[in-house]
Amino acid sequence: MENIFNIHTEQDFLEASLKTFRYQYENVEIYRSFVDYLKIDPEQVDELTKIPFLPIEMFKNHQILDRNATAGLYFQSSGTTQMNLSKHFIADENIYQESIYRSFEQFIGKPEDFIFLGLLPSYLERQNSSLIYMVDYLMKKSSQPENGYFLYNHSDLFELLNTLKDKKVILFGVSFALLDFLDYCHFGQSEKSLHSSENLIVIETGGMKGRKEEMTKDELLKILQDGFKTDRIYSEYSMTELLSQAYSLGNNEYQCPNWMRIMVRNAEDPFSYENIGRTGAVNIIDLANIHSCSFIATQDLGKIVSHDTFQILGRIDHSDIRGCSLLVS
Repeated sequence: MENIFNIHTEQDFLEASLKTFRYQYENVEIYRSFVDYLKIDPEQVDELTKIPFLPIEMFKNHQILDRNATAGLYFQSSGTTQMNLSKHFIADENIYQESIYRSFEQFIGKPEDFIFLGLLPSYLERQNSSLIYMVDYLMKKSSQPENGYFLYNHSDLFELLNTLKDKKVILFGVSFALLDFLDYCHFGQSEKSLHSSENLIVIETGGMKGRKEEMTKDELLKILQDGFKTDRIYSEYSMTELLSQAYSLGNNEYQCPNWMRIMVRNAEDPFSYENIGRTGAVNIIDLANIHSCSFIATQDLGKIVSHDTFQILGRIDHSDIRGCSLLVS
């Protein structure tokens, strides 16, 4: 397969997607069975809307892997011990690492220019987290001595953020942990104030998991802007079953890297698609998933805002609670 990171035009993306579809139909057993079950002739698939999207639930019960590849590791979704958790088997770590680097560079900057801090307690406390792998990789590329993770040691994070106010800092945080930290700052034994910093970027990764009272995404972003004293509250959208990340740099609107696309299907008819501005269920094309499945029908609700931006609006009713699910907007 050609290098997906060289995609520059919509025609490039279409051609790469169709090649990937045909390759995965031939080489990923579960995907081939799914396409055959739908009685779809692969030779008739000549545009994106004709590509079948594999239900994301299939990652819970099947090893979705290219027959020509061997998985060196896997990522596992978060959830309770009673849940049947999704597993994404990874055949080529280099693809994931390049996807991480290029996405970050495209939307934010070179990782080498930042100090990375992680406030990701629910992910640090379990194994096989794709989010921790991503932040670990960015820290490695950064190589800054101040890089590090924080569980519940809010005082240490508070002191470090104030110490680093003149340096370029990225704080990755799960939503409930960021709010807990701000509670510590404002409702502790003595109210503490973060110094205003033009160099701080907070990237929230979703994930309330019932830990905080539900609020809209816009409400969350406003609280974080006020608490961290910065307008640069960004968001990252990905999931265990993907190897690519979309970023929002404001207004709760996300953009995909060049090798990733969001399509919004009709919630009642999975083979029809909604127009710009209409809410539906989210399908994702992630061409970095060359050795598993690049065409995934998720249980997220969303809408296309413009030709290159989208919003995530919550979860489809009755779908499983997932660690990276975002707040209803």
